[in-house]
Amino acid sequence: MQTNKPSKTKTSFYRRIYLAYLIDSGINTVPAIIDMTGMPKRTAQDTLAALKELGINVEFIGGTKNGHYQINDWGAVSKTWVTNNLKHVKDVLMYP
Repeated sequence: MQTNKPSKTKTSFYRRIYLAYLIDSGINTVPAIIDMTGMPKRTAQDTLAALKELGINVEFIGGTKNGHYQINDWGAVSKTWVTNNLKHVKDVLMYP
């Protein structure tokens, strides 16, 4: 029996671009990302670290207690595509 479950590659990619979108939208701290997504802390941290693999330039600004992340360059990822397809991205990530 075949399922329509998305591949790990697809969910990993979508998780990364969704996180970049959140950061760019002002949800730019690990606690805020966890609150918004329900992602475990370690997953959020690992996903943040993996953004550079997509060419997304993310920078941490400020101190450890009051700092936040900032997207400086989306690289080869189209921010417009992510915005226009956000519902689909979120639907794939919420697959049971």
